[in-house]
Amino acid sequence: MSQDSRKPPQSSQVLSSSPNPLYPNLQYRRDYPITVIRAIELYNASGLTRPVEDVARIQAMYDNSNLVVSVWDEDRLVGVARSVTDFVYCCYLSDLAVRKDYQKGGIGKELIRLTKEIVGEQSNLMLLAVDTAMEYYPKIGMSPIKNGFILFRDKN
Repeated sequence: MSQDSRKPPQSSQVLSSSPNPLYPNLQYRRDYPITVIRAIELYNASGLTRPVEDVARIQAMYDNSNLVVSVWDEDRLVGVARSVTDFVYCCYLSDLAVRKDYQKGGIGKELIRLTKEIVGEQSNLMLLAVDTAMEYYPKIGMSPIKNGFILFRDKN
C-alpha cells in the first residue's frame, strides 16, 4: 500500500482537551502505548465486559485497532476510546471505558469528542452499546440507528 497523506501519524501525541474542574490533571493522548495489563485493569475497574481472562485476545484487540484515545491522571489510565477507522468515511468505536470512580465527570463524552475530531467531519462514528449505556449516548448527542445488522461471534 502506498503512503497516503491523509493517513494519521502513528506516533503518540498529547491532545488538547476541555479543562475538567473535577480532575485537573487529566491528559488525553492519541495512540499512547497501553500495556495489556493496564487495559485489563481498566476494563475491570470500569465495568465494561471484555474477555479479560484471554490476555492474547486483549493484546490482539489493541494491536489491530488503528485509533486509541486514552486519558491519564498522572500515570493512571482512567479511560480509553478504542476504534477501528478509515479516517474518511466511518469509525467504529469498539470500546469506551472509564473507571467507575471517574464516571459522570465528562470523561467519556470528551473521549468521544476527541475521537470524532480526529476522524473528521466526513466520518460517521458508530458503536454498539451495552444495555446499561443505552440512556447515556443520547444524552451526549449521539443518535440511535435502526438500519444496522450484525453477525454475532461464534465464541465469546
